[in-house]
Amino acid sequence: MQPDTVIFDMDGLLVDSEPLWNDVAKDVLATYGIVLTEEQYHITTGLRTREFLQWWFSRHGIQETELATCEQRIIHTVMARVGQDAPVMPGVPYIFNFFKQRGFKIGIASTSPMELIELVTGIIGVKNLVQHITSAQHLQYAKPHPEVYLNCAKLLGSDPLQCICFEDSFNGMIAVKAARMKAVVVPHHSQQKQERWAAADLRLSSLVNFGELHLNLMG
Repeated sequence: MQPDTVIFDMDGLLVDSEPLWNDVAKDVLATYGIVLTEEQYHITTGLRTREFLQWWFSRHGIQETELATCEQRIIHTVMARVGQDAPVMPGVPYIFNFFKQRGFKIGIASTSPMELIELVTGIIGVKNLVQHITSAQHLQYAKPHPEVYLNCAKLLGSDPLQCICFEDSFNGMIAVKAARMKAVVVPHHSQQKQERWAAADLRLSSLVNFGELHLNLMG
């Protein structure tokens, strides 16, 4: 089946917000005496904020009664910082126009809250190009579960086998493959050479590198 739909992750792929999430989460965890290395933080990249907190709270004996407060603190702080400084990743205007010109249906499937997704799509100038957005914030399962991608495909009226998805995280890539969609990964430059990305259909160093040849290969 020829692809006719493209679905994008958001954080770390369209906007360089991962360092913001990282800094804010580290500051909040530090108030509980939890200090993470970069390697430890990357273990939970792509999880929802609550799952991220549950993961580290459980390993440090922190009561889950603190979860809701910490979750909202992190989300609201990140939104404020994204509104002030949200660097658009290289190739974002290009890749959206690439698929628009070819008549593709376009969606976004993210673990971030819907209010943050709406904020970012406005900031990076793609809101009018995106037909449907799905958030995993309130789903029973988030990435690496495929539900958020399957929900987006359903709203777009697309067969999962006709979807190409762009991701930057390992959990996101697994979600895409579990949904039986094509996975294009654009990992952080520090993770580019890791063997785990071999499960993807295509690995790129930047969105600007995707072209007609790659699209044909996806078919």
